[in-house]
Amino acid sequence: MFKLGEKQTLLVDKKVEFGVYLAEKKGDDERVLLPGSQVPEGTKVGDSLEVFLYKDSGDRLIATSKTPRLTLGQVGWLNVAAVGKIGAFLDWGLDKDLLLPFREQPKTRVREGQEVLVAVYIDKSERLCATMNVYPYLRTDSPYRAGDQVTGVVYETSKNFGTFVAVDSIYSGLIPKKELVHDIRIGETISARVTQVKPDGKLDLSIREKTYLQMDRDGEKILAKLALEGGTLMLCDKSSPEEIREQMQMSKNEFKRAIGRLYKAGRIRIEEDRIVLTGEGGKEA
Repeated sequence: MFKLGEKQTLLVDKKVEFGVYLAEKKGDDERVLLPGSQVPEGTKVGDSLEVFLYKDSGDRLIATSKTPRLTLGQVGWLNVAAVGKIGAFLDWGLDKDLLLPFREQPKTRVREGQEVLVAVYIDKSERLCATMNVYPYLRTDSPYRAGDQVTGVVYETSKNFGTFVAVDSIYSGLIPKKELVHDIRIGETISARVTQVKPDGKLDLSIREKTYLQMDRDGEKILAKLALEGGTLMLCDKSSPEEIREQMQMSKNEFKRAIGRLYKAGRIRIEEDRIVLTGEGGKEA
């Protein structure tokens, strides 16, 4: 059985002026053409050739000795060669570009020259296409463990779940909603820490440091903001999460932990509706 979108080894069953016909075994009725420009020199009937199967512009199954940048089910980056009436066309290393339909482009349409993260699938018309909805195609066998630092690209956001990340562009990762302290854009490359490897192999991620490191960093951020605001910041432990997130890009819990540490160190004074910078050793500035 021929495998659309995959590499497979087939036998040369017949030679013709414009190429060779390939079959799974000698005498099979089902054959596919490998054009003459793709046939290795010296090829004879009965030889085995490794080829990739796709469809030409006439929707006919055809073989190529070229290796595309992505095969069926794989995830990776491809360049947008052109944009047409039904979608974008991606350069994947073959004579015919790969279609990325508009319906498979989430939120914003891609532009010519843009590099996009996609997976290859077979559509309802039995044609190979690309999709930017890579979630079902990402791998869950990553080598990472809790505490590891990873790099990935954001490919989707959800108000209910959080931000979906393709770690190393191939593994499935999620920054849960509770871990998001600032907006992350689709297409953005981020550095994150693995907080959990789920039983199914998917990764939970955080863009925050471990608590003790995060507290130090948040404390420095608050001190810098206080200095910028002349020593007074109209936020306190009673401020709403929305106010804190808008002004400091941190959660309320992070803010409270940080100002608690600064207060104990004598760096700030906490008042009813504000915090105030103090001098060294707890003396007021």
